[in-house]
Amino acid sequence: MSEYDGLPGDWELVVGLEVHVELATATKLFSASPNRFGDEPNTNIDPVTLGLPGALPVLNEHAVELAMRVGLALNCTVQPSTFHRKNYFYPDMPKAYQVTQYDQPLNVDGHLDLPNGVRIGIERAHMEEDAGKSTHVGGTGGRVHGANHSLIDLNRAGVPLVEIVSRPDIRSADDARAYVSELRAILVVIGASDAKMEEGSMRVDANVSVRKPGTPLGTRCEIKNVNSVRSVGRAIEYEARRQIDLIESGDAVRQQTRHWDETDGRTHTLRTKEDADDYRYFLEPDLVPLAPSAEWIERVRAALPMLPAARRTRLSAATGQAADSEAVGSVVERGQDDYVLTVAAAGGDAARALVHVKEAFADQSATPQVPAADLAQLTTLELGGKLTATQAKAVLAEIVAHNGGDANVIAAAKGFEAMDTSSLEALVDDAIAADPDAWQKFCNGDGKAMGALVGLVMKSSKGKADGKLVTALLNQKKR
Repeated sequence: MSEYDGLPGDWELVVGLEVHVELATATKLFSASPNRFGDEPNTNIDPVTLGLPGALPVLNEHAVELAMRVGLALNCTVQPSTFHRKNYFYPDMPKAYQVTQYDQPLNVDGHLDLPNGVRIGIERAHMEEDAGKSTHVGGTGGRVHGANHSLIDLNRAGVPLVEIVSRPDIRSADDARAYVSELRAILVVIGASDAKMEEGSMRVDANVSVRKPGTPLGTRCEIKNVNSVRSVGRAIEYEARRQIDLIESGDAVRQQTRHWDETDGRTHTLRTKEDADDYRYFLEPDLVPLAPSAEWIERVRAALPMLPAARRTRLSAATGQAADSEAVGSVVERGQDDYVLTVAAAGGDAARALVHVKEAFADQSATPQVPAADLAQLTTLELGGKLTATQAKAVLAEIVAHNGGDANVIAAAKGFEAMDTSSLEALVDDAIAADPDAWQKFCNGDGKAMGALVGLVMKSSKGKADGKLVTALLNQKKR
């Protein structure tokens, strides 16, 4: 169940997301200064970054290729594009303009499919340079209002960005969170970005409005720089309710840029929203149009790895688990789906391997240290009835702790052995006799009573009983 309760009445939420992604290049978009997080402030700068007279930009070819990867992974058309100057004065952009793409972006008309099957349109994914970072000292909440002074770090200025703009197709806070999560997974898999929201290499702006179904779109407010997937959902839900309260009280929603405060769980006004005319866009005179050749585009397309959605579908087919199940999603997100398939190829059971990898391999790498054959052997013993589920977990813990091991040897050392059916049936009868009240409740359909009876059998067998077999025997006797 979602942590969000939905909107009151028959209001409809409309959301479009703008996601800024720093590309994983060695250098900046238009200069040779390093693109590196965490360096001493104002050390990764140069005449281009500082906007000094006579400094000319040179486009980073690798950044273009990464931007094309992003577009192709999002089912966009890659087209000829141009760069513009977006004019504004702010301390984090010393040139007083940002080089970006305006009416001719590199990537257009794509889509992203969520795990639940909802398709979100992608309007554009264009290239631009990042701004520097301002740190406001004093005051509250790290905002400029009330601060004693501000510090500027221009290391980030000029870092290559792709801004991915969705269409206003998102209708719930949960789908917004799923969109950000899926997009982040794609970006990491294709190597375009590390997409670390906590470091600012992936930042989300949410355009939120509300309306009655079937009516025109309402006035939107933009929530800037939300820095976690959870906060995306919380900020959207709060802002939607704020707008509904305004409208229902007879007020109008004003188009604004707002800031999400994680501490108080509210959005706050930053400024009245600017329109495109306010930025006085004009073509960047120092850069020629960008027109990747068809051959280059196809080379980039052919080099794309299998994307998360396709990997979930593949793992689902191998294990019998739904593609949108938690187990499949977790294992694919950790990049361990290939390992599960390798376990199956080694003779193991894919479904049991999926469960074990999801539960016990969270701290392992995408390619776990445990040999696939060792996990395959464990699943074989488990499915063959030679180990209970509890015993298999204990053996697996030993295997993981030592980066491998013979499941048969470990099971024998622990004294694990399968109980024959006749011995187990006798223990079931003893449990029924020991707690006739629980037996009667179980016969009347009380699930908790079944748990009590299974617990008695597990205790008397010192954990050697197979819980599934005990349940089957209880159900047989109930008939």
